[in-house]
Amino acid sequence: MPGTGSLFKRLLLGRAMRSDKLGETLLPKRLALPIFASDALSSVAYAPDEILLMLGLAGGTFVATHSWQVTVAVVLVMVVVVASYRQNVHAYPSGGGDYEVATVNLGPRAGLTVASALLVDYVLTVAVSISSGVQNAATVLGFVRGHEVIVAVALIVFLTAMNLRGVRESGKAFAVPVYAFMLAIIGMGIYGFVQHFTGSLTPAESAGLTLKPEEGQGLTGLAAAFLLLRAFSSGCAALTGVEAISNGVPAFKKPKSDNAATTLLLMGTLSVLMLGSIITLSQWTGVKIADNPGAQLLRDGQPVGDSYVQHTAIGQLAESVFASFPVGVVFVSIVTGLILVLAANTAFNGFPVLGSILARDGYLPRQMHTRGDRLAFSNGILILAGAAIVLVIVFKAEVTALIQLYIVGVFVSFTTSQIGMVRHWTRNLRLERNAKERSRMQRSRVINAVGAAMSATVLIVVLLTKFQAGAKYAILAMVVLFALMLGIKKHYNRVRDELAIDWDVERPMLPSHVHAIVCISKVHKPTMRALAYARASRPSYLEAVTVDVDPDETQTLLDEWDKREIPVPLKVLSSPYRQITKPILDYVRSIRSGNPRDIVTVYLPEYVLGKWWEQVLHNQSALRLKARLLFTPGVMVVSVPWQLQSSEGAERDWIDEPPISGSVRGGAL
Repeated sequence: MPGTGSLFKRLLLGRAMRSDKLGETLLPKRLALPIFASDALSSVAYAPDEILLMLGLAGGTFVATHSWQVTVAVVLVMVVVVASYRQNVHAYPSGGGDYEVATVNLGPRAGLTVASALLVDYVLTVAVSISSGVQNAATVLGFVRGHEVIVAVALIVFLTAMNLRGVRESGKAFAVPVYAFMLAIIGMGIYGFVQHFTGSLTPAESAGLTLKPEEGQGLTGLAAAFLLLRAFSSGCAALTGVEAISNGVPAFKKPKSDNAATTLLLMGTLSVLMLGSIITLSQWTGVKIADNPGAQLLRDGQPVGDSYVQHTAIGQLAESVFASFPVGVVFVSIVTGLILVLAANTAFNGFPVLGSILARDGYLPRQMHTRGDRLAFSNGILILAGAAIVLVIVFKAEVTALIQLYIVGVFVSFTTSQIGMVRHWTRNLRLERNAKERSRMQRSRVINAVGAAMSATVLIVVLLTKFQAGAKYAILAMVVLFALMLGIKKHYNRVRDELAIDWDVERPMLPSHVHAIVCISKVHKPTMRALAYARASRPSYLEAVTVDVDPDETQTLLDEWDKREIPVPLKVLSSPYRQITKPILDYVRSIRSGNPRDIVTVYLPEYVLGKWWEQVLHNQSALRLKARLLFTPGVMVVSVPWQLQSSEGAERDWIDEPPISGSVRGGAL
């Protein structure tokens, strides 16, 4: 029967999948959209609030006159970025995305900069999205308030389990809420537009309030321009997650690049439509969002006070558009909360794929390149979940604190990637002679150049406005991760160089002699099996070795040895301080020092226990000796197991789970 741990794993993750079933996990566009676009689409739930909130610092008039300008600028950036990434997925379909573009065109250091930025941003995406969803839920579900951290951690664990079951499994589970969110926002927009043009659109709950400016009356000149840039950079939160599709091209069904490009276009179109409809309806209904609503919002010239509960832009619009249809308000609220939580799922797909590519290139541990039972990159999923849980706990699931760390990484990758694409087209133009193809490349280069300039502008504004507020910690994390990945790469290179054979200088040769040692403590079945195996290997020299810890036991062993006429000489090593490992190590080293070209093979008879509680009843001397011998040059260690009855059938429990350290005990020492 399988062990409890293995059974629980199967119930949680499902039946393991064969490697040749990888094609069955590939995604059609209808599943790829909710999986890879949930982050970008969910940003529609908070990007309008960020725009209105920033502009609201200058008062309600400033919001009315400039919100559409900022929205148009954000939409323009999104169009350019989406157009650029559609070219990325065709030019670099391996799934490396921004990392590959930067590495190929700008060099490994630039690629590593992008990778560190994206990895940090993916972790922040999970932390911010989950925390935002929990805080939204707390406004409706009273029992959540005060327990946000616990609920957020539980949701991360749930998403982790779903993604460990495989990309396709998570896509099926999360597709309905994502499509429901699209339906809710687009349906609300269409119905709201109809109401506006028929004169039946109800004003928002905050329409009758006055929005008092916090940054001075009548902002003009540089102050107004800087505030517009702050609103623009905050609204650019709508672009987070756009890069996920370019990193996930390998997960698409064939033709991969075409399907990824189509999904990217669909995602961009939906995002633009939803963002535009929300901002437009917000202007028509008079929605007001304040940074400090209790003091900044006025009713009859007086502050509304702390008792006023400010709803999100989507919440106010839902109550306005569906004033006569309460079910619509509830539906919009529920699916908005769900999409904020599920936005984290984009990171659960992007982070492991990027981590796998970095591991393949030697910048992250190679275990991250290995697929798990369900053909997902399980190690990357677990690392992402662990890092996000730490952030949620440290920042107490507070979105206002976490959001300050956000966005920096994604615009670092946007800017670097688009500069890389400009160089990509420039390099290809030197080689291309076809006039039509050259025209297409030149057009693409212009798009990427504009995108690079826009992304760089946003990045500079974000750094200026958010550095002290928390962005510096995100930058520090990127620097640390960058240095860590460089260190891992150097380690792998050093190991590779040490293991490489210089065939012009070195020729593999047989050792002069093989000196075999069987370590024993008494005459029993494991000892006799080890001796038989050692003799069968026909070494140059063979002897048994025991350590004299207890003179009486040693004498008993010698008498038994002679009585049984065992045809192997037995050597007794003195140990005045009753140590076992050191005398054997010293003896092995003495053999090596006298004959450097000899190989010493140490046979360790061991018996295998099947019950966890049996482990504490036996020493670990063989385990300690084995660990020390592994670091001794010219020494081979051979374990000769003897399975006790309690271990019978235990190997079935270890097919999926390796035995824990110490589950094999030494019977010779």
